[in-house]
Amino acid sequence: MKIASLETCYNEFVCFVKVITDDGAFGWRQVAPYHADITSLILHRQVAPHVLGQDATDIDALVTLVREREHKFPGSHLYRAIGGLDTALWDLHGRLENLPVCSLLGGTPGTVRAYASSMQREIRPVDEARRLERLAVDKGFDAFKFRIGSEYGHDRDEWPGRTEEIVPLIRRTLGPDVSLLVDANSCYSPARAIEVGQLLMDENIEHFEEPCPYWEYEQTRQVTEALSINVTGGEQDCELGGWQRMISEHVVDIVQPDICYLGGLQRTLQVAAMADKASLPCTPHCANLSMVTLFTMHLLRAIPNAGKYLEFSIEGLDYYPWQDALFVESPYDIVDGQATVTDRPGWGAEPAPAWLEQSQRHVSGLR
Repeated sequence: MKIASLETCYNEFVCFVKVITDDGAFGWRQVAPYHADITSLILHRQVAPHVLGQDATDIDALVTLVREREHKFPGSHLYRAIGGLDTALWDLHGRLENLPVCSLLGGTPGTVRAYASSMQREIRPVDEARRLERLAVDKGFDAFKFRIGSEYGHDRDEWPGRTEEIVPLIRRTLGPDVSLLVDANSCYSPARAIEVGQLLMDENIEHFEEPCPYWEYEQTRQVTEALSINVTGGEQDCELGGWQRMISEHVVDIVQPDICYLGGLQRTLQVAAMADKASLPCTPHCANLSMVTLFTMHLLRAIPNAGKYLEFSIEGLDYYPWQDALFVESPYDIVDGQATVTDRPGWGAEPAPAWLEQSQRHVSGLR
């Protein structure tokens, strides 16, 4: 079974990928969101030439082949493109076997506990507390993540005093029994991160994400060693060598690979296995409601070191208008704080025909 063509349907934000074999079998999936039109071009120029005509059954070999042939171009956009191929091939295999991807990995369909993940810093703490409280009532969430500091803020808050206000306010509003997580998005120096970490521990926050610039492993490790709270990170890391160092040196307590940023499911399984060997849980990053959250749901139903919860963005179309009408039927329905992986073949969700018709299209095929 050979890969006969790769097709992308895309706009600036989203790019769906379709792989078709020489016997007519196919799979659909997606590259990472944002600048997806650029990633589509890279897929056709730097991925397709190496995989067209190759055996579609060995995903690991294909991912490795592209990485080696494109050794002069390591980095984010190449892995985003490889991830589109990888996730489409997993969908293809699921359709051929009439199994969901989680079952191909040795897992089972079922529910995954989700945490409600806020993407906003510009929101007032009192308004954030109120909307999280509503989600606890309406959707049954019992875990929540909110933002502290400012993104790459060099120790500056979004505005003075916001972090010191929002952390105790969210705890008081939601009560002592819910799980609370925070994301600093590379805001702090080690000294300031440790200072903020003391506040977080006082309020029983259990997850301190990306406290220092993510590429400064030694800075993050200082924070991890100084605090009893779980320090987490890894969403931006796309090179396996970096992951080996991060895990072997215990830079973080919980690893957070992003399936789309890292280059697909196959490479994410390698990171999860490295973390499992080091007794570290894996709680992947999936901060929007494109396909990345569904990929992560399947992963968490299959790996032995799955973290306690799934990241689930609570931002709607007012914040992410590009999420509108991506699927025939949305795979994202939270009931009692749980998302559900169904037993549908492959990833279990189909791109909406109307969305595909309005997108730009590019096809690479065997000559």
